[in-house]
Amino acid sequence: MKSLQEATEKICELKGSLVALDALVTALLKEIQPELRDRVTRSFAGHAEVARTVLLHAPISEHTMLAFERDVARMAAFIDNAPHPADGGSPLP
Repeated sequence: MKSLQEATEKICELKGSLVALDALVTALLKEIQPELRDRVTRSFAGHAEVARTVLLHAPISEHTMLAFERDVARMAAFIDNAPHPADGGSPLP
């Protein structure tokens, strides 16, 4: 039972870390200059493909891969649609 409690606590820690990183990435993407968005889109696609290849060859669960694909798609869409304050977009959600 103790190992289940430790695993649950670790999962909760990882969730908190992931939410913090998501908030940081969202803030950075909202501040990016429109002329840099294409470069970020291409770079993100390349890095995501490398990560995808690593994940495909790693002993991970299907849940991990599905979450990765979901979040890559979500962030790619966000990069394309993130309003920039200079464009009249709000700096806050």
